[in-house]
Amino acid sequence: MRPRLWLLLAAQLAVLRGSSVLQQTPAYIQVQTNKMAMLSCEAKISLGNMRIYWLRQRQAPSSDSHHEFLALWDSTKGTVHGEEVEQEKLAVFRDASRFILNLTSVKPEDSGIYFCMIIGSPELTFGKGTQLSVVDFLPTTAQPTKKSTPKKRVCRLPRPATQKGRRRRARLRFIKQFYK
Repeated sequence: MRPRLWLLLAAQLAVLRGSSVLQQTPAYIQVQTNKMAMLSCEAKISLGNMRIYWLRQRQAPSSDSHHEFLALWDSTKGTVHGEEVEQEKLAVFRDASRFILNLTSVKPEDSGIYFCMIIGSPELTFGKGTQLSVVDFLPTTAQPTKKSTPKKRVCRLPRPATQKGRRRRARLRFIKQFYK
């Protein structure tokens, strides 16, 4: 069996469970056509001289779907591109334990699930994947319309007469009698 075919077959099986060793962020990203997308894969183990591979699955996982090898990051060579990959469109960078896949001028055909992967001995370890959706127009969030509400008028009720107020008025009437 050819190594590339073995890699794709093993990728089909391993991707179904994902790994906590390689944490991919974001889980989902929507990008406008001709803009840039940055996907991150953080290794929770020491990789030493291990290579990080980036693969793309264009459609939902099924028996006839496959992974495309896009690029790998090698500690001595840097980014190594796949055979049919536009080199000016894709780059992989390392920042400590994070590996960043940078896609420029994305098109709708770049949509799919992107996986980072390491090849161990003997197992393959995959990240959980990042769903990239490339659209011509980003959806906008409708702003709620502000309905003007009229100011409430406060109606004041007349004060009920208190016992103290009644006494005062009675005193005033009594005093007024003497000054007439």
